[in-house]
Amino acid sequence: MIIEHFVSGPVSANTYLVIDEKTGDAALIDIGECTAEILAALQDERIRHFRYILLTHGHFDHIDGVAALKKQYAQTPVAIHEADAACLHDDLLSLARGFGCGAQEKLNADILLHDGDTLPFGDGDIQVIHTPGHTKGGVTYRIGDALFTGDTLFHLSVGRTDFPGGSFEELNDSVLRLFALNGDYAVYPGHDRETTLSLERNQNPYIKRRSI
Repeated sequence: MIIEHFVSGPVSANTYLVIDEKTGDAALIDIGECTAEILAALQDERIRHFRYILLTHGHFDHIDGVAALKKQYAQTPVAIHEADAACLHDDLLSLARGFGCGAQEKLNADILLHDGDTLPFGDGDIQVIHTPGHTKGGVTYRIGDALFTGDTLFHLSVGRTDFPGGSFEELNDSVLRLFALNGDYAVYPGHDRETTLSLERNQNPYIKRRSI
């Protein structure tokens, strides 16, 4: 599996392009801005099927490039958790209006996700883990040995919970659920640098462990 990383938008959000080398399936995770660099990457000769535009949650810095991308890839479905789907056509819910980002181009999701959903990808699938707390519809995508956590889990940090729909209790439970996954995973967050689940289990200072 190939993972390419891009940073774009007004608050430097991460976009990830995931390519299954064997089948040529590709998925783009979050897109704060539809940049020339991202569009060029989608022309990679290893990509035979651009299968999904996957959104970890509905805040503007992770979705603002979707409408422009869909103009060129109209057949590629946009997937987002049902609880955050309205952010795609409501710039108050997406926080775009509050951050003064100008008019948000409206669109609708093609796939409404729920906890436990799977999306065919390569010879396996993409697993959807509902991880609310930063937003009500935050999700983590598990693809092979990688977790794409959006603004739920960062390197030695966690997402903000002071926006509408945020809850530290929910976020804490979501991260503990990720910690409970068997084995180790590479963690690709919505901002900042890559980390590992093992490191976060052992060193993340923001998580309140449940007493046994």
